[in-house]
Amino acid sequence: MSLPMYKKQEKPKALPNVKHVIAVAAGKGGVGKSTVAVNLALSLHYLGYSVGIMDCDIYGPSVRKMLPEDRPPTQEDVKITPALCRGIQMISMAYFRKSGEAAVVRAPIANGIISQFIQNVQWGALDYLILDFPPGTGDIQLTLAQQANLCGAVMVTTPQDVAVMDVCKAVDLFAQVKIPIIGVVENMSFYQQNNESEKVYLFGKAGGKKLAQRMGVPFLGEIPISQEICSSGDAGIPLILRGDASVRFSALPFFRCG
Repeated sequence: MSLPMYKKQEKPKALPNVKHVIAVAAGKGGVGKSTVAVNLALSLHYLGYSVGIMDCDIYGPSVRKMLPEDRPPTQEDVKITPALCRGIQMISMAYFRKSGEAAVVRAPIANGIISQFIQNVQWGALDYLILDFPPGTGDIQLTLAQQANLCGAVMVTTPQDVAVMDVCKAVDLFAQVKIPIIGVVENMSFYQQNNESEKVYLFGKAGGKKLAQRMGVPFLGEIPISQEICSSGDAGIPLILRGDASVRFSALPFFRCG
């Protein structure tokens, strides 16, 4: 016989009903992680998969703006039912703050909120859960990497060396916790007045492709600088909903991660 307190307690697997948990990360802000995360989530949904998205930026959540809810989240005791947004389940700190109100909390509190999102949100059965990572490589990122049962990370960068430098630090974070890099998406790659005009590389050229080659991972594609991408996100109608072929998120086959 053994006392219950001395029995080995198996820690329950995080997100047990989610087949694949994917990080969309960069290590820095302003490169378009949320835009990529939202459009990828919608693309997977339209391919017939059940999809959720977790906005993991406690201090600057933006996914709710891009993906307004048809049904808000609900809470019973500690259990949270996520919002429903165009067929996608979603949770965000934006639901727990008034519009424009700052989340003035220290890192341990923010880290605890992320743990609650991982443990207490009732996602049900999902094929894919997309995690829109916050910028940086600190406590929150480590909690997500260690607790969320990630199967891989998609890295988002812009072409310039300064952005690529920060993305490399995020890649190193994932390497240290043994999470594979699925591939690299380059955002704001070039500007083009129309499909016939010459591409103008405002922020340098091929930084994302070079990074992918250096890491030995797939280069998943370029997203141009586009007024339509910006305006559609601001309007809460992501570009993928318009069927715009300039951003071919639906064609990216990299989510088959075992």
